[in-house]
Amino acid sequence: MSIQTPPRLLDLAARSLLRIEASAIAALEYLPTELFPPLFMEAFYGNHRETLKAMVQAWPFVRLPLGGLMPKPHVGTLQAVLDGLDILLAQKDCPRRCKLQILDLRNTDQNFWRMWSGARAHVRSSSPLAPVAEDMSRTEQPLAPLELFIELHFTKRTMDEFLTYLLRWVEQRKESIHLCCKKLKVISMSKENIKNILSMVQLDCVQELEVNCTWQLSTLALHAPHLSKMRNVQRIFLSHVHVSPFEEQEQEQQNVAQFTSQFLRLHHLQDLRMESPSFLEGYLNQMLRCLKTPLQSLSITHCLLTEEDVMHLSQCPNIRQLHGLDLSGVMLTEFNLEPLRVLLEKVAATLQTLDLDLLIIKGIETHGLDFQLRVNDKEMGSSRGQGCRWEG
Repeated sequence: MSIQTPPRLLDLAARSLLRIEASAIAALEYLPTELFPPLFMEAFYGNHRETLKAMVQAWPFVRLPLGGLMPKPHVGTLQAVLDGLDILLAQKDCPRRCKLQILDLRNTDQNFWRMWSGARAHVRSSSPLAPVAEDMSRTEQPLAPLELFIELHFTKRTMDEFLTYLLRWVEQRKESIHLCCKKLKVISMSKENIKNILSMVQLDCVQELEVNCTWQLSTLALHAPHLSKMRNVQRIFLSHVHVSPFEEQEQEQQNVAQFTSQFLRLHHLQDLRMESPSFLEGYLNQMLRCLKTPLQSLSITHCLLTEEDVMHLSQCPNIRQLHGLDLSGVMLTEFNLEPLRVLLEKVAATLQTLDLDLLIIKGIETHGLDFQLRVNDKEMGSSRGQGCRWEG
């Protein structure tokens, strides 16, 4: 038999105040700062929307981490908060108490609410805590009156009600709101929707980009200019980009150049992963020449590469500090093993993980071939090469 923890005096005071919502709203001007988070949580879980709207206008902290209270998006709560922001943004002078500069809709920063709530069980998240200093540094010189942080994961061709409402609200207030997204993930969405959404996002906020769609190379080239605006991106994952059989070679070259040239502006890129990039055969050097900083991890999988591609890879100065290299599922055509050997020697000093699983080498004489990867155990955390095979 468990003993239920009795409510704290702060919680009881907040509930008592909310029984008469008009009184709670009137008391905000005199409410001590430390009572704002407990009262906000009670108003949030009790669905007191008018109180939420009023509290946003008097919020005494720089950030309001609303996403930490919403494991699942809730349109009604969002509407109340945004209504409060509308009133706040319409005022020429900021209310005396209000310090709000950032509305954070990411499912992070439960630490803020736990600190004020006594770690109540209903505040939970599967996401790790985000460092508070990460966003606070941006508040010293705010880019706009308000920054709105959110993680955008597009897994369907159409957006859900929550995101549709939010983005429509942001679009109507572009001059007053900066939409910041550190993690952008696109699995399925129409080209037109992607274009419209990216036009609203502060792209230099993006640190992680995942495009896991089946795209034609022409579609990738169409959206490529957005990539160059993601100047602070650190990780890129790109999957299943195919070349149309009806595309002329000249057009293919232009599309590849349109995509690879965007890397010239990515000075913080550390992790590049490309799965099934069928357009990369014969063009790898074009992309490598555009890399501006040393990579920590490189993954090019399930595609065709030429001997010349691997030779250029082994000569690229920005892969010599790799911690991880994945060439699994790659088919090497008309291949001499020497460039692959040189590549592995160049990265052996720093490499911690190596995956050559299902690597296929075609067009070489395999009689008497003895191909071994010699990597110091202390330098290599793990390696997979059991699935390599040669086809003469």
